[in-house]
Amino acid sequence: MVTVAIIEDQREIREGLRELIDGAEDLRCAAAFGSVEETLPSIGDDLPDVVLVDIGLPGKSGIEGIRLLKERYPNLMLVVLTVFDDDRRVFEAICAGASGYLLKKTPTPRLIQGIRDAAAGGSPMSPEIAARVIALFRQTRPAPPEDHDLTPHELRVLKLLVDGHNYRTAAVELGVSVNTISFHMKRIYDKLHVHTKSEAVAKALRNQIVG
Repeated sequence: MVTVAIIEDQREIREGLRELIDGAEDLRCAAAFGSVEETLPSIGDDLPDVVLVDIGLPGKSGIEGIRLLKERYPNLMLVVLTVFDDDRRVFEAICAGASGYLLKKTPTPRLIQGIRDAAAGGSPMSPEIAARVIALFRQTRPAPPEDHDLTPHELRVLKLLVDGHNYRTAAVELGVSVNTISFHMKRIYDKLHVHTKSEAVAKALRNQIVG
């Protein structure tokens, strides 16, 4: 049995979704909320398999709700169910952690199957939304990795720090002195425009400087 929660401010739609879900033999509506603020204190008591989230909610938006819920429950499957199909909201919802994006005009059989797909780890999307996502992906190509003019040896030192080494263990790994590691790190800091080891590691990961 797949358990589903609903976050929808319009009572008629909320109750209609509850009936639709409970009418499927393998689905059960575990909870229905009218806002993000109502959801946050209660949903963790009996975490559902899938949450249907409207975007246009009073108070915190559905996108903000998705972000907050994903932070608290990383494995929770959150599926947008909305009337909005513009690029900005689609992009923001997916970036916030939505597992799928369905429009409210989705036919009932497709909606039910979308819930099942989300529970199984899929990413259900209305056809027009899927087309938009592909178009957005083509427009937003990832930037190529940067090396910030680091020398091969500096890259090796930085890679060791990313892997969890400190100056002493990095020195042992490379067969050099701690002072040599410290010298290289000063040059790495200058080239990356950072001031601490943690900043250097974070920038190396964010900019894909080391593999």
